[in-house]
Amino acid sequence: MNMQQLMKQAQKMQEQLQKQMEATVVEASAGGGMVSVKINGNKQVLSIQIDQEVFGNEDKEMLQDLIVAAVNEGMRKIDEALAGQIGNLTGGLKIPGLF
Repeated sequence: MNMQQLMKQAQKMQEQLQKQMEATVVEASAGGGMVSVKINGNKQVLSIQIDQEVFGNEDKEMLQDLIVAAVNEGMRKIDEALAGQIGNLTGGLKIPGLF
């Protein structure tokens, strides 16, 4: 395989990965589901759901902590999902510097 073919194949794999990233959405929660977030493969927060029960506590710091925890869990899940997709595209070949 020559270098040009290899570059074309790499570009095709990159395009496939980009499409998969756009289509990947994970949901994560914190506080026993009191705060939930949805995050896409581009690591954009799509939505945040907050249980009404949280507002009854009037505990601003707790709510902030739950949101941070849910977003961080969502980011971890996205990294995990994307690492699996990259593994599928590369046939399990580990590429240094990717996830």
